[in-house]
Amino acid sequence: MPLSIRPFDLADTEAVVTLWQATGLTRPWNNPYQDIRRKMTVQPELFLVAVDDGKLVGSVMAGYDGHRGWLYYLASAPERRGQGIARRLVAEAEDRLLALGCPKVQLMVRPENGVTHGFYDALGYEPFDVWTTGKRLIAD
Repeated sequence: MPLSIRPFDLADTEAVVTLWQATGLTRPWNNPYQDIRRKMTVQPELFLVAVDDGKLVGSVMAGYDGHRGWLYYLASAPERRGQGIARRLVAEAEDRLLALGCPKVQLMVRPENGVTHGFYDALGYEPFDVWTTGKRLIAD
């Protein structure tokens, strides 16, 4: 069975969290299980996974707030990098955002994850300087 991209299902939870941990996407201050629970209440159809031969090999979490779209938790299994999984996930997320009328999409990359810059450049993403700030409204 070829690689397929489909919406996340709750049965994918452990495989997704394991993938995020293997790819360095988790942080102590962000509980991945809580992030999944919250996403399932808001646009769950924009939380996508890539599955190949029954094995979960990629993920992306997208959202649209009426002004711009966002991509989070883009990951492909380390042993499968370079096979186009992340590229396909981004394309599918962009297609779904466009279908909602989303005019632009953005994402954030941590400074230590510089290896991804070339990937996003190749997909047409343009870097820009912003001051990113945040505030927790719910302490997890």
